[in-house]
Amino acid sequence: MKKKKLRSKIIKIFKRHKLSEKHSKICADYLIKAEIMNVKSHGLTRLKMYCERIKKGLINSRPKIKIKKINSSISYIDADNSIGFVSSNIGIQQAIINAKKTGIGLVAVKKSGHFGLSSFYAEQAVKKNLIVFCFTNAPPALAPYGAKKSLFGTNPICFGVPTGKVPFILDTSTAMINRGKIRHAHKMGNKIPYGVALNKYGKITTSAKEALEGTQLPIAEFKGSGLAWMVDILSGVLTGSSHGGKVKDPFDDFSGPQNVGHLFITIDPKIFIGKRFMTEMKKNIKIVKKLPKAKGFYSILYPGERKNKIYKSNLKKDISIPSNILKEMEDLDVVE
Repeated sequence: MKKKKLRSKIIKIFKRHKLSEKHSKICADYLIKAEIMNVKSHGLTRLKMYCERIKKGLINSRPKIKIKKINSSISYIDADNSIGFVSSNIGIQQAIINAKKTGIGLVAVKKSGHFGLSSFYAEQAVKKNLIVFCFTNAPPALAPYGAKKSLFGTNPICFGVPTGKVPFILDTSTAMINRGKIRHAHKMGNKIPYGVALNKYGKITTSAKEALEGTQLPIAEFKGSGLAWMVDILSGVLTGSSHGGKVKDPFDDFSGPQNVGHLFITIDPKIFIGKRFMTEMKKNIKIVKKLPKAKGFYSILYPGERKNKIYKSNLKKDISIPSNILKEMEDLDVVE
């Protein structure tokens, strides 16, 4: 489907579900960007879920989002159970404003929901020549190291820095595979890679359905579990949001709002070494790229380069939509 037509359709669907035109456009843009980047797990496959939660009043379609100024660098946002795309968009923009004023921006968001890919927000800060960290917690999916029950989310860690060219953006789940990919595989009837999840009996499984009923494996065992815990503290405990396994699953738990927390940290890289930062950053990348290549490698890429190539390659292409998701979109477009 042509992107322009798809964008109009998604905006229409969100407006039918009582989101404002402004908020509908923000959501549509993020969903389409996920599709362009081939991150199908965070694209159209989630549209039905968002709309169902709006219909049930679990996502506030007309939120009164409040920004509390702690000081010139720090802001605290009450998202009023808005859709995560909107509250996070406000959050990163506020963090950018704060960093431009004082050199550092720290913004916490509470009472929010799933916000898509962390890189969406990191990119905004990097385009303003800022270093950025983005944290968000998620529903239980990982068992803490030593436990046999899921508690932490696949809590992503995102870091971005300007390079003068393609931004350096590391956006990684603390699980071997993000939960969205498992849900997408289940929806499409596909298997998941071996060694990324366990079934409810603690056995490795390649069944997406069994993985959703079981638990996912963290990256690097204890280290990955510790990082997931760190993000739960930063996004949940620190922001006054749900934590310790209390974030509700947006697909399966309709007992109340998710109350996801986000934390955005923005830093003006000139605060210590001024304009030398960019010179040193370019030097840093050049040193790594000049290293001898391992067998089978023709180049050494830094985080963000591969995704940038995918994005540019797909930018002029139409978006392919599976028939089952297209059917969901048609059903959502005629909601009463």
